[in-house]
Amino acid sequence: MKFRLSRHAQQELKRRAIPEKMLESVIQNPQQVIDQPDGKKVYQSQIDFGGGKIFLLRAVVAELTGSALVVTVYRTRMIGKYWRMP
Repeated sequence: MKFRLSRHAQQELKRRAIPEKMLESVIQNPQQVIDQPDGKKVYQSQIDFGGGKIFLLRAVVAELTGSALVVTVYRTRMIGKYWRMP
């Protein structure tokens, strides 16, 4: 999927030290995609950020015709709060 980053998402990648390649990997091959009531989707995967620390990398995406806009991106240790069991 082609995607572009909002200004906010660009700032969050830098502020939170999340490599853009890692974000691209989650969007291209997410472990989960969660539909939101406002029509956006959350692409998320559990990622090892080094030192054995597993985080949930979440990207909120607005899908547009032909591409997708990453609205925001963040990592969290609160996997149990966001992870959906099948």
